[in-house]
Amino acid sequence: MKSHMAALQSRLTAGFTTRKILLILLGAMICTFGIHNIHQRTHITEGGMIGLMLLVERWLNISPAYITPVLDISCYLLACKFLGGRFIKISIVSTACVSGFYKIWELFPPMLPDLSAHPLTAAVLGGMFVGIGVGLIVRQGGSSGGDDALALTISHTLRWRLSRAYLFTDLTVLILSLSYIPLRRIVFSLITVTISSCLIDLVKDYKGNSLNAVR
Repeated sequence: MKSHMAALQSRLTAGFTTRKILLILLGAMICTFGIHNIHQRTHITEGGMIGLMLLVERWLNISPAYITPVLDISCYLLACKFLGGRFIKISIVSTACVSGFYKIWELFPPMLPDLSAHPLTAAVLGGMFVGIGVGLIVRQGGSSGGDDALALTISHTLRWRLSRAYLFTDLTVLILSLSYIPLRRIVFSLITVTISSCLIDLVKDYKGNSLNAVR
């Protein structure tokens, strides 16, 4: 019995290291901090599942902490076929971290000034938080949500650069976001998704030893 339990534990923890988990936690903390303190307050949305999450929150008034897992599972089912079980296993952990940090930030008052009157600043800073945070998670072989799983699947099957796949899904969601975001602000959302998509690519492929994932 003990040998079976040990074997199961070994299979569940395979591919995880303390370094990998800490980087996933750091990425989840960074991206959710930006979304909660910038995007949700200024209505400069992200694309992909993050933007779709904000869209559902706006339409149905449901907390992102609950929206995120539902949307993610749908995309993970699609990704499992193309990206394998190890990606799904790591993504379950990283998605739980993202959902948990959303809930944590909701317990605190806003930690940044309201940038609604400065949409360009909000777009740039928001894109940086999301790009760096999600990039750290993707670099570890996981995803921050279903949008990463979807973009990685598109990139894998169509042989696109990851940034191109992100932009494709982002633009689709931004068009839907016109239902509650004025066209003028969508322009700033385009700035945000362009910055975040490029940063995700840069962080994922960065060659520095300090961020190298344990393969």
